[in-house]
Amino acid sequence: MKIRNIELSSPFAVAPMAGMTDTAFRRLVKRHGGCGLVVTEMVSSEGLVRGIDRTLEYAEYTEEERPISVQIFGGDPEKMASAARVVEQLGADIVDVNMGCPVPKIAKHNAGCSLMREPSHAAEVIAAMAKAVSIPVTVKMRAGWNDSEKNAPVLARMVEDAGAAAIAVHGRTAAQSYSGSSDWDFISGVATSVDIPVFGSGDVVEAEQAIERLRSTDVSGVLVGRGVLRNPWILAQASDIAAGRPPRTVTMQERRQFLLDYIDLLLHEGEGEAEGFRHVAASDHESNASRHERAARGRDRWVVNKLRALGAWYTKGFENGSHLRTAINQCDSIGHLREMIEGFFFGTDASFDALRTNASSADAGDRIAGALAAKR
Repeated sequence: MKIRNIELSSPFAVAPMAGMTDTAFRRLVKRHGGCGLVVTEMVSSEGLVRGIDRTLEYAEYTEEERPISVQIFGGDPEKMASAARVVEQLGADIVDVNMGCPVPKIAKHNAGCSLMREPSHAAEVIAAMAKAVSIPVTVKMRAGWNDSEKNAPVLARMVEDAGAAAIAVHGRTAAQSYSGSSDWDFISGVATSVDIPVFGSGDVVEAEQAIERLRSTDVSGVLVGRGVLRNPWILAQASDIAAGRPPRTVTMQERRQFLLDYIDLLLHEGEGEAEGFRHVAASDHESNASRHERAARGRDRWVVNKLRALGAWYTKGFENGSHLRTAINQCDSIGHLREMIEGFFFGTDASFDALRTNASSADAGDRIAGALAAKR
């Protein structure tokens, strides 16, 4: 499929998820195949325009991730247009607008899903951005604000007329947040109301579900969020099925290696990379602490916290995953984290293996961590 002039090798894409889909995670998902597009964590238009270091990091990406879409949020047309120019100068393939975030701290600033309550203003934002840049401008929205304001079909036509090149629709309202279920029949209706590609989103946690949604609705693609956190191979498996092949089996060794590779990419990002491989927006604020200065002060702790966040999703769906999740949350160093991961997937001694296979009580994670500590 195509988003204007951007060719996607697959109709399956990684949804933006704040705090989760960082550049390291996106690179690993792309390596496994089946991923047509990745989208960054949402980035503040205000922070991009002002050149705030921490904001700029969210827009960072590598050549390995292409095609890449940088998602921005905000409600001021002029500022959003300026932010889109920063994204284009960064070399991104697509700039996406968040009109789907239901979180109050975003919505109260006339951004995120609150833009859906003012369709004309939302269309003005898209028109300003489309005029400001040559790369495709896309929009991610929800079904609507609440059950009485499910206006995605109307807004989709308006942003298409304003210059949007594609749309993604999550089939819940802002009021639902993540309760209930995503309405794919509604999403399909949005897709039939416009002439640009529409991605559907919501409740896709198995590869077979991605295929079913693609084949039974009028969407052009499927945007996968929480499902890819649980199973980073889900897009590759969906592509296998789409090609008439059995979905690939993911071994415990591959699951272990993903976590170890994620640790390494987080620890060593920016090191030993060829010129032009990593794209980072320039900051005008030299007084702000750089990523490298912060890294020197607390990189290990940051990596441990990133693994804890991923572990809340990644450990679901396989035997004793809750024990692994508990043990990750108790790790206090990179060395401990690596040792625990190695021990869980391939028990390094009989006592740990017995804990992994036989533990059934609520304090199993404590006993696993204790056994690992004793070995250290």
